[in-house]
This record gives sequence, structure tokens and C-alpha cells, in this order.
Amino acid sequence: MLLSDWPNAVAHVDADCFFAACEIARRPELRARPVCVMSSQDACIVAKTYDAKAAGIYTGMPVWEAKRLLPRAVYIPADFGYYGQMSDKLFAILARFSPEVEVYSIDEGFIGMNGIRSLWRKSYAEIADTIRAAVKSEAGITVSVGVSVTKTLAKIASDVHKPDGTTLVAGREILPFLGGIKVRSIPGIGANREALLNKFKIFTAADYAQADSALIRRLLGKAGTDLWHELRGTPLFSLELAPKLPKSVARTASLGQVTQDRNLIAAHLSHHTTRMATELATKRYLAQRLTVFLTLKSFASRAVETRFDDPTANVFTFSRAVRETFAQLYSPGEFYRGCGVIATEIRPAAERSLDLFGEVFDDDRKEKLMETVDALNKKYGNHTVSMLAAMSAMKKKTRSRFRLPMFEAE
Repeated sequence: MLLSDWPNAVAHVDADCFFAACEIARRPELRARPVCVMSSQDACIVAKTYDAKAAGIYTGMPVWEAKRLLPRAVYIPADFGYYGQMSDKLFAILARFSPEVEVYSIDEGFIGMNGIRSLWRKSYAEIADTIRAAVKSEAGITVSVGVSVTKTLAKIASDVHKPDGTTLVAGREILPFLGGIKVRSIPGIGANREALLNKFKIFTAADYAQADSALIRRLLGKAGTDLWHELRGTPLFSLELAPKLPKSVARTASLGQVTQDRNLIAAHLSHHTTRMATELATKRYLAQRLTVFLTLKSFASRAVETRFDDPTANVFTFSRAVRETFAQLYSPGEFYRGCGVIATEIRPAAERSLDLFGEVFDDDRKEKLMETVDALNKKYGNHTVSMLAAMSAMKKKTRSRFRLPMFEAE
């Protein structure tokens, strides 16, 4: 391990319950109640407050199950345009503290801290606390900050004193800190890798960092070895200040059980679709190809691809394609253990151009139209303005099933 405290310094800033916190920021009367944010078409939970989590609600849980478990919670349809604006505000605040800011996702980022102490004439802990205070005051949400010598250590640290906490891990404090961290909490270590590591008596992050590098390479390959170096204080992952265009944006996960439940699988796919579309829109990406897959009990996979005429980040377009391909993939006689969606043929949104017949322009108009409809309904009450095709269904329901699609604010 390191013999000095700060040969390098990087901070990880992570917003606490971001989507739910954004809703509470504009509706302070919700502070005393559990809040859950729902995915497209209200299929599943995409975010929740800590008290909802404590009651057993988890991300990806079907909404009907969550309401049965916690009926007193407030269930709110996601408003991704608003979350994108709040994300922009968050990163504008972070950029005031350092010129080196990596946008890691809609609600978390890394800050290069080398030399920043002399600029602000404060310790790293004081700078982190100042960042938290600024975000709380100006954006109305809280963030947790971890500061350490590598990105991996900083990311682990930011999760230790959530919500609204600061955690520092200096070079000479790495090993004691990692002793209290389960190996599953290391970024990139999922359930299967955790089970494999446990078989070799690696249960904590300290065990991982102290293991023989040859063993780690044999078990987890180069990616695992890179993590091993990062945990020991050697920075291998530099800040991505100008992110490279990804080859794909994927959201996949185990179902948590082996099941035939069509509704449960559909809810998970809806959750993955929402998360994927959120990342595309907030990072200003478009995708032209979408792959939907189901993992069988046997671990075999079945997949169907859809290629759109024009690249898009519209959650409605993605959701429609997912529903159609899921109908092809699902077989009532099969058991499933996982599912996911993968967007490929990624390109910057700025490169989108008008096609000969105006379909792209029409798609933009639909997104702006839905933004206006949503604003009117929020101001004057639900169903003040509705889509004609939904009118017959609304006679049987108390509120619309369709909400604001993913859009890019100008």
C-alpha cells in the first residue's frame, strides 16, 4: 500500500436518491413521506427515497407490488426533462470547484482535486463539505462525496456516509478502510464474481487488495487486475473529460429469481429501457439499433434486434420496440433468470439531420408536443389535455398511463 497520503487526489460526487430528491426539491411537502418514482407507463420503480428502501421497495420492483407493500408512499411518474435540467445544474456547480470534471452519469461525477487545496486554501474535507453545501443550497438536493487517491477508491468512499456525507481515504489509510468494505461493494464486482472470489477466501475489499495479483488475473482477467491496482492506490483510470463515444449503452440484470411470470419480466425490461433511454438523453446520444434479450434458466440467451429508420433517444420509441420484441421472445413454457436491453450504433445527438421525408423533424415535434401537454396537465390538472387514442382507456382509469417522453431541452 502507499507510504504517503495524497500522491494523487480525486473526488466522486454522488447525488442521493437523485430522481426522488428532484421531485422533493420542487414539492417540499413530500419531505415527510416516502417517495417512489415510476418508469415509463408506470410499470416499475426506478428511484425511491431511503425510507421507501427501508420498507423493502427496490429499484425495478413492479409498481403494483410496491403499492401493496407501501400504500402510504407517493408514487410519481418520471419527468426526465426536469431531471436532466437538475443534472445540468449539479455539474455547473461542480465545475466551479475544478476545471477537471467527468460526467460519469446523470447523477454522479468525478472531480480532479490535484492542486485544488492551494486554490481554495482549504483541506480536501473542507472542499468536499463546501461542495455538498453549495449543491444543497442551490439545487435543493444532497450529494455524498468520497475523496481518495484513485477513482475506484473515491467511488467506494462516497457510498460510506450516505446521505449527505463526506468520506476521505488517504493513501496510508487504504487498508484499514477496505477492511470494512465487502467485496461486492467494489465497482464491477457482481453476484457471480463475488461468489467466485468467496471460494478463494476473498470476502472483503482488503482481502482483494492483499491477494496475489496472479490469482486475481486468473480469476477476473485484466479488468480484475486493474481494479486490484486501483484498490492498492495506483491510479489506472484517468478522468474522461471528453468522453469517447460508446459502442453501446446497455442495461441488463438478473431477475433475482428464476420465473415464468410474464408481467414481472416485462416490468424489469421497462425499468432497463427507462434507464438506458435516460443515459442516452442526458449524455446527448442517439441510437439506431436496439437489442432485447432474455436469459433462460439454462443461462442460454435469446435476442431480437430492431433497427430504427432514424437514430433516436425517445423512450416511447424504445418502449414500443421492446414490447414488440418481448412478445416474440417470451414463451410461456420457459423459465427465465435475466433480461436486458442494449442500444448500439451510437452517435451524438448534434449530428442528427433532417431526412428527406421529415421523419426526424416529426419525431422532435412529438417530443416537444408531449412536453407541452405534460406542462399543461401539471398546471391545470391531470387529463386537461389528452391524446385522442387514450380517451377510451381513460374512462376506466383515474389518470393517464403515458407521461413525458425523453427529450433534449434546447
